[in-house]
Amino acid sequence: MAIPRYRRQDGPVLLSAGFRPFFLVAALWAAIAIPIWLIVFAGEYQLPSKLTPVIWHVHEMIFGYGAAVVAGFLLTAIPNWTGRLPLQDGPLASLVALWIAGRLAILFSATLGPQSVTALDLAFPAVFAAVVAREIVAGHNWRNLPMLAALALLLAGNLLVHLDALGVASTAQLGNRIGVATLLMLISLVGGRIIPSFTRNWLAKERPQISAPATFGAIDRAGLAIVAAALAVWAYQPDLAAAPWLELLAGLAVSLRLARWRGQATAREPLVTILHIGYGWLALGFLLLAANSFFPMLPPTTALHALTTGAIGTMTLAVMTRATLGHSGRPLVAGRGTITIYGLITIAAVMRLIAPLDAAHYISLLAVAGAAWSGAFGLFVVLYAKALAQPRATDGRGQPI
Repeated sequence: MAIPRYRRQDGPVLLSAGFRPFFLVAALWAAIAIPIWLIVFAGEYQLPSKLTPVIWHVHEMIFGYGAAVVAGFLLTAIPNWTGRLPLQDGPLASLVALWIAGRLAILFSATLGPQSVTALDLAFPAVFAAVVAREIVAGHNWRNLPMLAALALLLAGNLLVHLDALGVASTAQLGNRIGVATLLMLISLVGGRIIPSFTRNWLAKERPQISAPATFGAIDRAGLAIVAAALAVWAYQPDLAAAPWLELLAGLAVSLRLARWRGQATAREPLVTILHIGYGWLALGFLLLAANSFFPMLPPTTALHALTTGAIGTMTLAVMTRATLGHSGRPLVAGRGTITIYGLITIAAVMRLIAPLDAAHYISLLAVAGAAWSGAFGLFVVLYAKALAQPRATDGRGQPI
């Protein structure tokens, strides 16, 4: 039986599938929020938020940008998993409106009541988790229950940030770490599915003489377990004596998995290569976390930004570009603009790691990293807004591709 990925829909095309509005607003917010943060960091602007500038910056990249990308991905993937019709039109618009309300409430929380801000910001993750739970249960899709667990963790992490703002407990940093760890676990889990799959498909078509990526097995299961343990310890007790050893094992496990996926053979197709690069940032981030614990020679933010700007930024952009092309019926080929997006996000990650190493030019290097980040996401909006807002491409007979 064919999976009903799409149905007749009379509303705006932008509201015909979850990836369309959420990828667009996520990219817009990513492009805007970092310049705001840099101006605040430079002392040129006072943030109208009750959150401290650093907490706001992390919160909005994780529970703002990151949560929107997760929403776009899951709302598009779940119909494939369950065979149920996708969320569209009014219900989808309501979810997007809740997400936007949360961003505005957090940004202007200094002038709003803390209880109102908490309710507005937590409304989106709570409602979205309920929507995903309904779809998974109704579709008996028990295999993807971990996705619901991830949404519950994102909600819990966000709540902990708000409890700090409400003066209930000093849990903002813990909440943000839980959010970061959850996104990294999703990258490890989902990336471990799609990277070898997409690589296998491309190699079979373009380079059949190259052996296929290794199939999922005991090494992958062990790797995921190690990553989960390392992230749990890092989130809850980062100073635990076992933490650096777990981080080292996680970095080695991610590196081993990546080495088995034949990424070096995909250089002719950036849409595939960038996925391997994003997963490589995950391995580097874990190794830097461990190295900095054993030999504290680098600022703590170095490893953190390898995991966030590098792994999260690169992997989410890789998924957003590929999913938009595929689900809008466009050819799965990276044009010059898309390659430029990948180049900019890589520059942003590298410069963010280098910046703390040069105190004399720290602000300038930070500005370059921020400009590259905003450039990557701004260019995504410019290049992909049309595909997100227009109907799927059709073949010569007028049928959706």
